Amino acid sequence: MKKICVIFPAILASVTAHGALNLDEPRTITAQKIEYDVKSETIKTIGETEIVNESGQRLTLGDSYITQQGDELAGEDIKMWLGNHVYIESDNIIRKGDLTIARHATFTACDDCDAYGDAWKITTYKIIHDMDTRMLKFYSPVLRTYDIPVLWLPYFEMPDPGVKYKTGLLMPDFQSTNKMGTQINIPLYISISDTHDMTFTLSYLTQENPLFQLEHRLNADHSEYRTEGSFTRNKAGENRWHIFNDDVIDLGEYARATIFLERTSDKTYLQKYGFYGDQPYLDSGAKLEVFGQSSYVVADAHIFQELRDSTGLYSAPDGDILPNIRAVHQTAPLFGETYATFGTDVLGISGDGTSAQRLIGDARLTTPWTLWGGNRLTASVSARYDVYHFNNTEMVDGDVFSGFKNRFLPSGYVEWGLPLFKPTNNWTQIIEPRARLTVMRKMDAEEFALNNDSAGTILTDSTLFSNNRFSGLDLWENGTYADYGVRWAAFNDGGHTVEVFLGQSYDFTERPAIDLNSGFHNGLSDYVGRISYNNMKWFGFASRFRLNQDDLALRHMENTINLGTAQNFFNIGHIWSQHLSDELTENTDLNEAVIGAGLKLTERWSMRWSAIYNIEVGAFQRHTGGFFYNHPCYYLSVEYRRDNAIKEDYVGTTTFQFRFGMAINGQQY
Repeated sequence: MKKICVIFPAILASVTAHGALNLDEPRTITAQKIEYDVKSETIKTIGETEIVNESGQRLTLGDSYITQQGDELAGEDIKMWLGNHVYIESDNIIRKGDLTIARHATFTACDDCDAYGDAWKITTYKIIHDMDTRMLKFYSPVLRTYDIPVLWLPYFEMPDPGVKYKTGLLMPDFQSTNKMGTQINIPLYISISDTHDMTFTLSYLTQENPLFQLEHRLNADHSEYRTEGSFTRNKAGENRWHIFNDDVIDLGEYARATIFLERTSDKTYLQKYGFYGDQPYLDSGAKLEVFGQSSYVVADAHIFQELRDSTGLYSAPDGDILPNIRAVHQTAPLFGETYATFGTDVLGISGDGTSAQRLIGDARLTTPWTLWGGNRLTASVSARYDVYHFNNTEMVDGDVFSGFKNRFLPSGYVEWGLPLFKPTNNWTQIIEPRARLTVMRKMDAEEFALNNDSAGTILTDSTLFSNNRFSGLDLWENGTYADYGVRWAAFNDGGHTVEVFLGQSYDFTERPAIDLNSGFHNGLSDYVGRISYNNMKWFGFASRFRLNQDDLALRHMENTINLGTAQNFFNIGHIWSQHLSDELTENTDLNEAVIGAGLKLTERWSMRWSAIYNIEVGAFQRHTGGFFYNHPCYYLSVEYRRDNAIKEDYVGTTTFQFRFGMAINGQQY
């Protein structure tokens, strides 16, 4: 039988790309027979009927009845398409006002997503779609996976696929630990607006009291706010909690403010309840940044909460930073390529009844030159003046000092380099010798206080040729030294790169204090270097090392090897460092490996595993792994985590976690 095609402007309420019903968009109706009753303003179709709106959304049915305004619709064997791969199929659908009622219906978002059939679908005796609330309500639904029934519920509702944000329960996930039993996480998503929402999660634990979690998210025009926290009152009667907050506020084109908060009730709560990310301490405070074309100013404050049992003997700065202000300005070229840099630094540190404040002003003039034969020469001179105020502050010599100290610190350096290029066949080789002579004013050790912003220095390949070899500004290099080394590199058109570097430092003046593990000595330092290779496809290798300057014995080495692709890979990182002991250090060698592997088992199944292994003690510090399944219509994962850390009331745990969720039009539920 010949089909008839009629175009009606705004005669039918159908489904738009967002799942809503649009009364104003023109429709095309195709059927074996179409009858239009002018008096009742209704359309009747006979046989197989297809209704397509202007945007391409469609409705297929048989023997339909439609009113002129589209507020009533009836038909049989209907498929209502709500989005890509998403439809409702029913023997009979009736539309009355804002309600569309489908009886003996099937709902799926997996049409044509899998060659074996619909990965999941919901069959029910009745579905009601409410256009006013944009909700789909299922009565006595059965969830089927490849037509196999797996779950029945008396009632279930969800937003239609056109709703981006809707308040409601999310898919729960499960985990189990050997210390707190099974944990069931039930998340409630709360939509406040398109840019403002939160997630409240109730966690039920079989061997501990419930855990409450909250995540809050707000995006404004020029700012974003993120807060997460948790709370529980455990069976021992202790209130345990944490709160993390990070707010970023743009203050125009050239300024930005950041407010951050990290606090927890005790040292072990984050580890025990799974919020720990290997952070040694928590940092709270604020930061204001102002940018210019050639200037930068940052003012920040930090209040720390220590999570480690011990920071060792002077191994890390101690105290809170209130405030820290650093400003830098670099001029345009004054002549040739010569430029000047001006900086100032204000720092206040307080804690445990002590405090220290400093004011630093510095100026540097740098002039780079390119000479005959490709020789590059850079000369720089600088002057710095420091003013310190100490209150009950321990100095390097062990005395406790209160009062003012000041110092004038002139310095300068001359650096030479000669990069030599040589193309050979498909490769280009570069060999570059490099040397720098640095002259600094020699100061006495008593000028330096402990527990400020300097934690000492370790010789590495990145430490050479730096303006300040210490990690902060409070410690001073004291005297004259030279850095020198040579770098060889090669690359080709296929993306292969190779690099080798070897260098050393020489102190002309006696250092006031020498950390046995630093790699520095009076006179010649240890040798430092790096080796790397990468073919930019499936293999990469990098190594950094330090060799004893007397007998070339290995003192420190870091290696990383990357094999494979993003889906099938094996990565290993290894660090070894020999620790010599004196009154300030512990004789504990560092020897550990970080291992990661991934394997794509099928098109959708994958496996990943990672671990930190302490070779020195012969045990894993932590290892995690799992199986992951990603389908266009749903996802699931089974993961485990083993943590062998021991700290106060925390003893390593094993945790298993199972997650499952559905995806509709790319949106996960």
